[in-house]
Amino acid sequence: MADNKTKPTKLSVAAFIDALTDETKRADAKALVKLMQGATGEKPKMWGPSIIGFGSYHYTYESGREGDMPLAGFSPRKAATVLYGVTGCSDAQALLAKLGKHTTGKGCLYIKKLADVEQKVMEALVVKSVAAKRARRPN
Repeated sequence: MADNKTKPTKLSVAAFIDALTDETKRADAKALVKLMQGATGEKPKMWGPSIIGFGSYHYTYESGREGDMPLAGFSPRKAATVLYGVTGCSDAQALLAKLGKHTTGKGCLYIKKLADVEQKVMEALVVKSVAAKRARRPN
């Protein structure tokens, strides 16, 4: 079975953010760190080379594959900032309807700029999704 590439690393979150060349992405990343750290109560950590994650949980699939992932996280990619673990609450669809300009994929939320979305709704998504995940998978 292949090893999970998404693991916590010793890389510096601050250095990663400071290395972002796009000013908007850099400012958004700093704001998302604040928002997610406040919402999760966890310090940011680099997961792999480009994901900033907060906290962790252990998963096991029916296939036997298992691993650890951040409770919530994000990655400032070129096309959009990808947010992970923020759409897993029961009222996610209602909150997403109020969020603003975004797209979704397999469990991911994509935003071009933080200014395009409602900050309070984003925070509610993170808080509620993390609470739901902690309830499903207590450590």
